[in-house]
Amino acid sequence: MLLAAEHFVRAPQWEWYILAYFFFAGLTGGAYALATLLRLVGEPRDEEAARIGFYVSFVAALICPVLLTFDLGASWWKFWHMLINVTPGDASLSFKYWSPMSVGAWALLVFGFFATVSALEAFVLDRRDRGTIGDPGRPLGGVASLAFNVVGAILALFVASYTGVLLSVSNQPIWSDTWTLGGLFLASGLSGSAALIALLTRYRPDAAFSLARLHLADGYFSILELVLLVAFFITIGAAGTALRTLPWLPLWVLALVGIASSLVAARGHMRVRPAGGSAVIARARTDTLVMSLLVLLGVLALRGAVIFSAQ
Repeated sequence: MLLAAEHFVRAPQWEWYILAYFFFAGLTGGAYALATLLRLVGEPRDEEAARIGFYVSFVAALICPVLLTFDLGASWWKFWHMLINVTPGDASLSFKYWSPMSVGAWALLVFGFFATVSALEAFVLDRRDRGTIGDPGRPLGGVASLAFNVVGAILALFVASYTGVLLSVSNQPIWSDTWTLGGLFLASGLSGSAALIALLTRYRPDAAFSLARLHLADGYFSILELVLLVAFFITIGAAGTALRTLPWLPLWVLALVGIASSLVAARGHMRVRPAGGSAVIARARTDTLVMSLLVLLGVLALRGAVIFSAQ
């Protein structure tokens, strides 16, 4: 006999800025991880799309702490107290390894350093390669630069997933009833990042070479996301809290539309080559625009449905 889990805590009543923070945390981590993969295992011409990924990661990383400070309300200026112990006579760095919030704040700070350095390197490379013909130049620093990206990508995966883990370790209904949220948010963040990088190739024509690789990766991430979403509903159903998700059914539908869009784009394998002609390139860009926007909307809707279903 299955008994519904009982919870005796007040809902946090999070607002839109926490939803936005979860959204951009997934994008900053996912974009950096994808940019590193494109640089490590892609072709030389995939470097153009990789640089887009590093730029996206940097911008999203700047937005995340701003949104976090909004959660402090009138005490927003005390955000640094999460990093520094201000107790009189015991001032020091404040790192609580047992606290997901503390670990997440520090991970975001350290990852921000990697995102900033990689975006700066991409900017320097763009300046260096301006006006050149052929494949873009390889990263500065050779093997050391690639090793830097790998370490940054490991942190990026943690940042993209830890928001889901943060919810799971609470004792809120739904959040604490499933083990899937960390993986679900990671897969969703990677899918959204692939879609966003693909979308931004509109403004960097040479990066269109990587469209097929981005769409295919998006499709694989969405398959994983769909599997974890099924596991999510199975686990909360077993806990007796699945009915709490019904008021947010429109958001769940939008999340599924986003997943379906990425699968359709992956099935198309839209690879754009110069020999394809301007009409082919224009059609691929239009398809990418529509599909990418639907995927990003689905990523946002998924986080909204998870967050608000427990409140």
